[in-house]
Amino acid sequence: MSSHPRLLSPLQLRGQTLRNRIVFGAHTNNMSDQGIPGPRYGKYLLERALGGAGMIVSEPMPVHRTGVLTRGNFLHSTDEVIPHFRRVTDEVKDAGAVILQQLYHVGAHGDSDLSFAPHWSPSGGPSYHDSDGSHRMTENEINELLDAHLAAAIRCKEAGFQGVEVWAAYHSLLDQFWTPWSNTRDDKWGGSLENRSRFSRNLIENIRRACGEDFIVGLAISYSPAYPVTLSAESLCEIIALHDATGHIDYVTCGYGSYLEFEGIIPPFTHGEKLSTPLTSQLKGIVKHAVITSEAGIRTPENAETIIASGEADLVSIVRGQIADPHLARKTMEGRVEDIRGCISCNQMCWGRRSRDYWISCLINPSVGREFEWGGDRFTKAPASKSVLVVGAGPAGLEAARAAAECGHHVEIVEALPVIGGQFRLAGLQPRRAQILDLMGWYEGQFAKLGVTLRLNTYLDEAEIAAHPADTIIIATGSLPDENGFQRWMPHEPKLPGIDLAGVWSPEAVMRREARLGDTVLVYDEGSNWRGVGTAWALAEQGKKVTIVTPEAFVGKEIARTAADGPARRRMAKLGVKMLTEHCVTRWHGNGATLRNLLTGEEETVAASGLIMSTTNRAFDPFPESFAGKTTHRIGDCTAPRLAAYAFHEGRKLALSL
Repeated sequence: MSSHPRLLSPLQLRGQTLRNRIVFGAHTNNMSDQGIPGPRYGKYLLERALGGAGMIVSEPMPVHRTGVLTRGNFLHSTDEVIPHFRRVTDEVKDAGAVILQQLYHVGAHGDSDLSFAPHWSPSGGPSYHDSDGSHRMTENEINELLDAHLAAAIRCKEAGFQGVEVWAAYHSLLDQFWTPWSNTRDDKWGGSLENRSRFSRNLIENIRRACGEDFIVGLAISYSPAYPVTLSAESLCEIIALHDATGHIDYVTCGYGSYLEFEGIIPPFTHGEKLSTPLTSQLKGIVKHAVITSEAGIRTPENAETIIASGEADLVSIVRGQIADPHLARKTMEGRVEDIRGCISCNQMCWGRRSRDYWISCLINPSVGREFEWGGDRFTKAPASKSVLVVGAGPAGLEAARAAAECGHHVEIVEALPVIGGQFRLAGLQPRRAQILDLMGWYEGQFAKLGVTLRLNTYLDEAEIAAHPADTIIIATGSLPDENGFQRWMPHEPKLPGIDLAGVWSPEAVMRREARLGDTVLVYDEGSNWRGVGTAWALAEQGKKVTIVTPEAFVGKEIARTAADGPARRRMAKLGVKMLTEHCVTRWHGNGATLRNLLTGEEETVAASGLIMSTTNRAFDPFPESFAGKTTHRIGDCTAPRLAAYAFHEGRKLALSL
């Protein structure tokens, strides 16, 4: 008997059968090629269909020239996209999934750099996406947007989509009409709830009339309680009840956050899980026709089963969980949940890349966005099995060893430490980052199933590697902290003055609990990322008096792309952490440090019992370029210290090439 019977039960929508309750919800993956859906996009969706998802809601399609938000948006207002989408929808449907497309317009919250058009909104409010204002629509322009949504829906049907999802989430255009704060109109489009909902009701009725009774129509909303001006749960329930009464809406999907509460839209690990279930539970009690989908912070089949079983929702949207493991649904159906590669909610390569206007990927699953190049997130056995020795069990070595074994090679991986993971494992010891430790457990489980030999507490020297029977050697020895404390913004100082005095440590030494720290600690965070921020946070949680110093304009600059920098700063502020920006360290005195203001050049000396230098690491590669009679490869930080994502990528890429 399945341990997830409700999650895996089918559901009927407008004559379409969803094989389970798992939705791969709409999200901007930014994979278009000059506005056209190409192989990168198509195979990305296909992999999730092959992986067992019941329903896939394709990337948001801007319906109008004033709604373009990303470089990778699909072309709007043209039939040119239809045959390209048809290839995608045919493959997804053949793989057993129902496929819809989301239609969207962001209203006031546009991006002029991409649209080169005014942002159209109900009342001309400011954008929360860029620094521009918006244009208060005329009556004719409102009707133009209604026509644009309808034309886009008809285009979706012609392209083979089995329905559309109308976007009213995150204070988008429809939400701006609904919300009195952003809708101050005094005509038939503003004022009463009847008027404020007229745009969305007309839009949905038009789609139903034009696309027919067998066409699925969903509605996406979100709950954002951070600001009193956004819609309350009670107001949202009233609005949904009004739309549900028409019988035109087949499902309502509920997310979290808004453009005012941006970090909640794609909640990082700093947030809790199951964020939208308080609202979906209420919606379940008021709808008569539509089914309810819960999203936001649902990572695992266990969470999803609980939501369905408790009646908090009828469907669950697991997006990042199916980015990290596109076969999450199939593994659940096959009773192999322990084989699911769990999302670590880091946002570094999904939202982190999308926020920089690149196509999305995944830190722990480098096949994401490369499915069309790598044959999906699956493996083909190599023509000939090789004997492979991997030296180093950090991210690069772990993924190289696992993927090589999946390809049929005989793999041994050795690690000098008593545990796997290297520096990445240490990151899992920082506050709220234990999902990284779960990932380490997953690798150990996969090694056992694949027959990979894992040898811990094993340091091989040059002679031992040369004598090893493996014909292929993979060096993945990682990097080490810079012993000189060199700072990028003090290039004239090859070595931090005073670093030879006691009391200077690396973040790695701190997280391994090797550092002998007093009560007052300075953390110099040159990278402005989790290596420094997470270490400062961890020390503050231990009761240390912490000052974090960074040359950047704000603490956590490099993690701003993940939407986790704000939560981290808030938590550290509550713990009393002092944050000193646009400063560097000019000297360590053994009992304090001299800091220089990079804006004014002024210096001050701050007392401290310890200094932690989070500066750029140095590659660690103690071996010769090659070993006689063996093919030698190098991957990860031993070639150049970088973020973990690039180590995982190089590990997988190399394994596929063996």
